[in-house]
Amino acid sequence: MAPLQGARYRGSVKDFPNFDPDQDAEALYKSMKGLGSDKEAILDLITSRSNRQRQEITQAYKQIYGKDLIDDLKYELTGKFERLIVGLMRPLAYFDAKEIKDSLAGIGTDEKCLIEILASRTNEQIHALVAAYKDAYDRDLEPDVLGDTTGHFKKMLVVLLQGEREEDDVVSEDLVEQDAKDLFEAGEQKWGTDEAQFIFILGNRSRMHLQLVFDAYKNLAGKQIEESIKNELSGDFQKLMLAVVQCMRSTKDYFAKRLYKSMKGMGTADNTLIRIMVSRSELDMMDIREAFRTKYEKSLYSMIKNDTSGEYKKALLKLCGGDDDAAGEFFPEAAQVAYQRWELSAAARVELKGTVSPASDFVADDDAKVLRKAMKGFAGTDEDAIINIVCFRSNAQRQEIRKDFKKHFGRDLMADLKSELSGTVGKLILGLMMTPAQFDAKQLKKAMEGAGTEEKTLIEILATRNNQEIQAINEAFQEAFNKSLEDSLTSDTSGHFRRVLISLAVGNRDEGDEDRAKALEDAKVIADVLEISDAGGDSDSSSMETRFMSILCTRSYPHLRRVFQEFIKLTNHDVEHTIKKEMKGDFKDALVAIVKSVQNKPAFFAERLRKAMKGAGTDEKTLTRILISRSEVDLLNIRQEFKEAYEKSLHHCIESETSGDYRKALLALCGGDD
Repeated sequence: MAPLQGARYRGSVKDFPNFDPDQDAEALYKSMKGLGSDKEAILDLITSRSNRQRQEITQAYKQIYGKDLIDDLKYELTGKFERLIVGLMRPLAYFDAKEIKDSLAGIGTDEKCLIEILASRTNEQIHALVAAYKDAYDRDLEPDVLGDTTGHFKKMLVVLLQGEREEDDVVSEDLVEQDAKDLFEAGEQKWGTDEAQFIFILGNRSRMHLQLVFDAYKNLAGKQIEESIKNELSGDFQKLMLAVVQCMRSTKDYFAKRLYKSMKGMGTADNTLIRIMVSRSELDMMDIREAFRTKYEKSLYSMIKNDTSGEYKKALLKLCGGDDDAAGEFFPEAAQVAYQRWELSAAARVELKGTVSPASDFVADDDAKVLRKAMKGFAGTDEDAIINIVCFRSNAQRQEIRKDFKKHFGRDLMADLKSELSGTVGKLILGLMMTPAQFDAKQLKKAMEGAGTEEKTLIEILATRNNQEIQAINEAFQEAFNKSLEDSLTSDTSGHFRRVLISLAVGNRDEGDEDRAKALEDAKVIADVLEISDAGGDSDSSSMETRFMSILCTRSYPHLRRVFQEFIKLTNHDVEHTIKKEMKGDFKDALVAIVKSVQNKPAFFAERLRKAMKGAGTDEKTLTRILISRSEVDLLNIRQEFKEAYEKSLHHCIESETSGDYRKALLALCGGDD
């Protein structure tokens, strides 16, 4: 796909046309004159002028009225709104200087503010900041930082304060390899850590050089540099070095993440929100918006709108500059990012690996005896012995154990386990003892039983299984419940949702390669159904909807990857984002699950696991279902995607969110801590 053209300027605030500083100064004076102040007029004017124009307004205000505009604004305004407006009135270097002065003032130091500013600013911005600090406070910044910080954290801050990072784009391959080797030997291969090497390399090398060093480091160490920093460093020094790495990789991604964290959960970190919105509004706010929407699947605008209020909210939204979730507001750059993701998905040749494999020296009869002993007698049930057998055998081996248990003891192993175990661990062990098809069939049946239907379970299973697995599920369902899966879905679901589930349950997905000519036709059908194509569509909307569902439910994964790339080229929109905007309810969820499964199935399951353990309470059903069903398929890949997406291991989350024998069994299936 050819690069999508965009303007070079990436700020959200621009010079106001036909600017007249005297007229603006007069308007601000009138808005603050008399009882109360016209906050709407103040925010409208200040947020629509560039920083250069605001400085001219400040000078004009002084000349006309003999008063300091910032002092008057401080007097008239209060709280977060005042902090935001006053921040906008300062030149960027003086704004940064004030933020750092505030972070060093009083009891304790705001290390997060120091880290954010010094890790993200260019050499030129650092020099301007140091000069502004001296001018504003008649003090040198470096001694003030030295007085308020300690250890390696202090040393790295001082290095960054010099503003001497190399800026040469010419990179020496030999030096890249040497730096990667030096970092590896300073951390992973050393007893203790040589922090000086980390400080020297990360504090001085150019952005382009470091990006290549990070790639070379991964090849050498088998892990990302961030993971080693987390293992080898600690405290504020670790946070600073991680921020430097993130900024060297992508400044826009770093600030998108900072903004998301400032508004995520209970309460808002207003100082962080204000600092970033003020400092990036004329630099790269458009890039940050793009990164935010791409990473978090919601616009920065919508999150600010939901998390703030009053004039403060209005001013922040003006600085944001637009809602990327609104119709027609999807960034061409975000479309290009989405296209590249689909290209990577199409090119990826990832080997899928489970975490459970056949036990060596396996003797089914011996395991059957161990299980019988674990459930026999008055001493109670030996859950550890059961877990050690069941969780460390492949499914095929478990089926052999069931047969030998019946042959040797004349008893049904499943019935015995059911009588001896209870709760979540009982459901987990019993699930593992079924064949994959029997387990999936039972999960589908339970999802349709009783009052209400567990639609997410139906979607998760039917959208992610291949033809062979679907056929086996149909047979197992019929055998276990004397009713076809299709009939059950017909009885318990309705509308388009029912149609897409039944189409998936047929298990008739093509398994061939892509057809480029057909991919373009399919992309046009999807665009017409989602009503974002410029081309005239089929007048029979019902026919088009049928074709649309047929495309998603029957085309091969390689072909769909090509279809979704053609869709982006055709519309400048990502298909997942568009489905979320245009569709509703369970039908939308099913289509999104198909798209996510096509793009990266392990990442889809990683997201499901994250949601199962996020927030208050744990969704044990989902957690159990995914660990059982993926343990011999791709759970190792899911673990890797989980760690990369959420910066913590699946093992760690399971350990934190579960307990007792259930936790032991889950961790055994998880297969290790990343």
